[in-house]
Amino acid sequence: MTPPRLAIVTSHPTQYYAPWFRHLAAHLAADLRVHYLWDREAGEGALDPEFGRSVRWDTDLLDGYAHEFVPNVSSHPGTQRFGGLHNPSLPARLSAWEPDVLLLFGYGWRTPLQLALAWRRCPLVLRGDSHDLAPDKRSLPGRRLGRLARRIVFRRFAAFAAVGAANRDHYLSHGVPSSRIFPVPHCVDNARFTAPGVREAALAWRAELGIPATRLVVGFAGKFIPKKQPDALIRAFRRLAPPDAALLLIGDGTLRPQLEKLAEGRRDILLAPFQNQSAMPRALAALDLLVLPSLGPEETWGLVVNEAMAAGVPCLVSTHAGCRADLIEEDRTGWSFPAGDEAALAAQLGRSLAALRERRLEFQRRIAHRIARYSYAQATAGLQVLLDALRNPPAQPQR
Repeated sequence: MTPPRLAIVTSHPTQYYAPWFRHLAAHLAADLRVHYLWDREAGEGALDPEFGRSVRWDTDLLDGYAHEFVPNVSSHPGTQRFGGLHNPSLPARLSAWEPDVLLLFGYGWRTPLQLALAWRRCPLVLRGDSHDLAPDKRSLPGRRLGRLARRIVFRRFAAFAAVGAANRDHYLSHGVPSSRIFPVPHCVDNARFTAPGVREAALAWRAELGIPATRLVVGFAGKFIPKKQPDALIRAFRRLAPPDAALLLIGDGTLRPQLEKLAEGRRDILLAPFQNQSAMPRALAALDLLVLPSLGPEETWGLVVNEAMAAGVPCLVSTHAGCRADLIEEDRTGWSFPAGDEAALAAQLGRSLAALRERRLEFQRRIAHRIARYSYAQATAGLQVLLDALRNPPAQPQR
C-alpha cells in the first residue's frame, strides 16, 4: 500500500516540534510535508513580546523534513492574536499537494479555524493540548457558548491526537467518542539532555555562577511572565529559607525587573542570563529540582518539565500544568501543589528538598523510566496507529 500523504499545518517552527518533524520524516510510514503559517524569524527581528527581546534560536529548525512557509497577509503576524495567522492561499496550496490526511496543530487562529470548518478534501486530525484543569472565569452564557463552539469545531475532525490525560479528558468532555482519540504524547528530544558532556558542563556552570557544590539548586526555566508565576516561586523560597539550597531562575521576560527586586540582597537567589537552546541541556542538568508554578488555563502542558526529566531532574508543578497527570507521580518522579497557593508551594518545596536529600538516586531511576514513555519514538508510533486507523477503519456491524 502506498504511504499516505500527511500534511501538517502549524503556526511556525519551534524548538519542540521541528526535531519531531525531522524524526517523523525518517520513521513515519507517510509522505510528510509541514505547512508553516508564519515565518517568525523574518518578522520584527524575531521579537518575542513575552521574552521582551529579540530571540533567534541557535538550533536548526528546518533541516531534515519537507516544509513550506505559506504567505501570511496579516498586518500584525504572529500567535498573540486571533488574526495573526491569515493565509488565504493555504487551501489552494494544500489542494495542489493532494494530502490524504491533514493534521492541524491547534485551531485558535483565523486560518486554522477557517480550515477546520471548510476543508472537505481529506480527513482532518487535531493535535492540540487544551485542558479543563483551571476554572473558566467567563460568565455562564460565555462558558456555554464556548462549549457549543468547541463541539461544533470538534465534529469536523475524524481523529484527535491526544498529548496526555488532561487533553484526552478535554475532548471526552466535549462529546468526542473515545474511539476517535489516539495517544500521541507530548515530548521533546530526550537524547539532547543525556548527551556526553552535559553533566560536566552543568557542574562547571554552577561553579561559574558561584553556587557552592554542596547546595541543592531549585530552578525555574521559562518566560518571566505572569502565567508562569516566577515571582510566586521567589516568595515561596524566601518564606521557606532553606539553608542548604539556592534558587536559580533561567529565562527572561516582562517580569524581570520585579523579580530582580524580589531577589535583591539575597545571595541564594540568582537570575541567570537568557540561555539559548544549545545551552538548555547544561542549564537544566545544573538543577536538583525544577519548579513550574503556573497559574491559569494557558499552561496547557509545560514542556520544560519533559526537558528537566530527560536530564534526570525531578519536578514540582502546579495543579494547572497539563503535564501533571502524565509525568508527575507523587513522591516518585516529582510533586504537585494547588495552583496559586504560595503557602502550599513553600511547604511542598520543603518536603521535596527533604526527600531529595535522602533519595536522589531513587528519583532519577523512576524519572528515567517515566520519561521514556514520552519520546519522539512513542509519539511517532502513536501517530502511526492513528493514520493506520484512518486508512483501515473498523468494519461497521451489519444490521
